[in-house]
Formats: sequence, C-alpha cells, structure tokens
Amino acid sequence: MLTTTAFAQQKQVTGIVFDKESKARIAKVKVLNGTTGASAFNNLKGEFSIPAAAGDRLIFTKPDHHSDTLIVKNNAALAVYLKPIAIPLREVTIRDTLQTPEKQLELTKAAYNKIYGSIGNRDLLTAGGGFSIDAIYNSFSRSGRNAQHLQDVIEKDYRESVIDYRFNKSFVKGITGLEEPKLSDFMLKYRPGHYLVTSASDYDFIAYIRTSFKRYMRNPRAYELSPLIPAK
Repeated sequence: MLTTTAFAQQKQVTGIVFDKESKARIAKVKVLNGTTGASAFNNLKGEFSIPAAAGDRLIFTKPDHHSDTLIVKNNAALAVYLKPIAIPLREVTIRDTLQTPEKQLELTKAAYNKIYGSIGNRDLLTAGGGFSIDAIYNSFSRSGRNAQHLQDVIEKDYRESVIDYRFNKSFVKGITGLEEPKLSDFMLKYRPGHYLVTSASDYDFIAYIRTSFKRYMRNPRAYELSPLIPAK
C-alpha cells in the first residue's frame, strides 16, 4: 500500500531551461531526479518533462554550463536558468583596413589615369607592327617625360610598400622580441630588398630576420652613419 501511494504521488513535472546570461533557451540539458534516479533530456526548444513528486531533487547538467539543483515544491512548471562556464562573445567580423600594395597601386593608377593612358604610352611599336604616333610624341614632349617620371616614382613607392607590407613592425617584433627604439633601429639597418621580400618563402624570410637579429645583437651600432661635422 505504501508503494502504491508513493507512485501515485509521482506526476510529470515540466519546465524550460534558459541560459542565465543570454536568457535564450538551451537544449541537450540532462535532467536527473536525484530522489528516484529517473532521467531525461530536454528538447530543442529547451522544454523538459520528468516524473517527480514534491520534495524530489532535480539536477540539471550541461557540459558547457554550471549544474543546478532544484527541489520540487508542487506540479507548477519550472523555469531553470543555467550559468554558462564561459560567456560566449558575439561574433565580430574584422576587416583589414590596411590596403595591400597591389590595391594601393590600382587606386593610384585610377587617380592618375591620364599618365597611364595615351600620354604615358612609350611603346614605339604597335600591335600591328607599325610605329605608335603617341609613343613617338611622348618620347620627346615634356608632358610625356613628366608622365614617365611620375610612373617611375609610383613604381618605386609601390616596391617600397611591398617591403613594408611584409617587413612590418608587428611581424618583426614577434620574431625578435625587440621593443622601441631598438625595433625601428633594427628594421632600418636590416631592411630587406624587394627581390628577397617577393621571392623568399615564409621559412626563408623568418630565417633572414633571425640571422640579421643575431648580427644586430652582436653589434647594435653597425651600419650607423657617421655623425655630421658642424659647419664652421
């Protein structure tokens, strides 16, 4: 009779499990009746249902949340809040604001489109094998010479930006551990050439920096310019 009475008191206790920080419903939470040993998992909507009676101890567990325990008082639906072990950060998309040298060159060419058009044409032969009138004119005209000079300046700046893009302070600091002002001093004295930057693999480029760093540490004052002699 006592056993029959005990099972008669067991009813389905229902509820919803929420994340305590985001207040969103969470699924895959194990619900264990610590008094009877019965267990169940909640569904994708966070809802659960488990046989329990007043006084039973319900234990809620989820791997990425702290466990919680509730004592059943009546058959009212329960709202359970589990605290996350680590608060998840909202996803952030990071876009690099530093233009690559190639993109910078494209923007520069677009800004100075005239010098890359007919005024900058210095190829004497045309595609058909004849002579280009524009190229002949530009070879002797001031505007043509100025366009060529500006193209040379832009090309030089582009090659330097290619070096700066790969041989940058954050990258060099991560390899050498140097801090300012030694970091800038080292990068000025051991700045690589354009060919090395564009042809070396990552392994070879890092090896170059490490070798140069060892030389720098042996003699930090190497490659320094002689002090200027004040004019009398």
